[in-house]
Amino acid sequence: MSSNTLAKTAPAAAGPPADAGEGQPRIVSRPRTGQWLAAVVVLVLLALAANSVIRNDAFQWDVVADYFTSASVLRGLGLTLWLTALVMALGFALGTLLAVMRLSANPVLRAVSWGYVWLFRSMPILVQLLFWFNIGALYPHILGVRTVDLFGPITVAIIGLTLHEAAYAAEVVRGGILSVDRGQIEAAQALGLSRLRRWRRIILPQAMRSIVPPAGNMLIGTLKGTSIVSVIAVQDLLYSVQLVYHRTYQVIPMLLVATIWYVVVTSLLSAGQFYVERHYARGSERTR
Repeated sequence: MSSNTLAKTAPAAAGPPADAGEGQPRIVSRPRTGQWLAAVVVLVLLALAANSVIRNDAFQWDVVADYFTSASVLRGLGLTLWLTALVMALGFALGTLLAVMRLSANPVLRAVSWGYVWLFRSMPILVQLLFWFNIGALYPHILGVRTVDLFGPITVAIIGLTLHEAAYAAEVVRGGILSVDRGQIEAAQALGLSRLRRWRRIILPQAMRSIVPPAGNMLIGTLKGTSIVSVIAVQDLLYSVQLVYHRTYQVIPMLLVATIWYVVVTSLLSAGQFYVERHYARGSERTR
């Protein structure tokens, strides 16, 4: 066969046509002048606000520095942290029990759990604390002991906050349990796993993915909410700074001391919440 014939029968070399790309629309990024302008305006406003706070002598930053680590403030902070931890532990223990009752097939248990959540979520926490603080007017003696001696300010704070948190914890736990795919529970039952093993190995690990985020928010809310116990003379962080400024009349700097401590602790709790969420989100899309 001649070379001319081979040249005619050989396939054409692969490659883009000469006019490839012609007539195709060009992708041009949109100018973001408005976004950059808005960012500059926000940064300028933040700088002005920070400058006014730092350079304003009325804030008395030297007084803030003097009292920030004072013994009375640290004692109040310690009581606030202890009260927060105890209330969260007791509240979630009672809330988990209420959630299990709400999911029970027993209509009496479901009704009692629903009634508890409805009642304590309907009452403001301040009203609950004042009610328990004055419980002696209804029951002067309990088990032969004067109610006034039995229910001190710290005991009242623990009871009132725990009952309040349990109502919200019950809904958080119930929502987490309901988020678990029913098919996995049925598969575990088909494999013959006991109820305890189903809860420990199947339900709770998956439910925690939905429980941890709102539980973290509740923890931070409880930390800040403990400040309300100052109305019943519990010497938490806020009450401790109040004792100081009632004596020195330095209201603003002492409130700044409490504010900065709340910001520091909530920031640490938020960081811890992030890592706990990432731990329980392993193997899911949320790990990204």
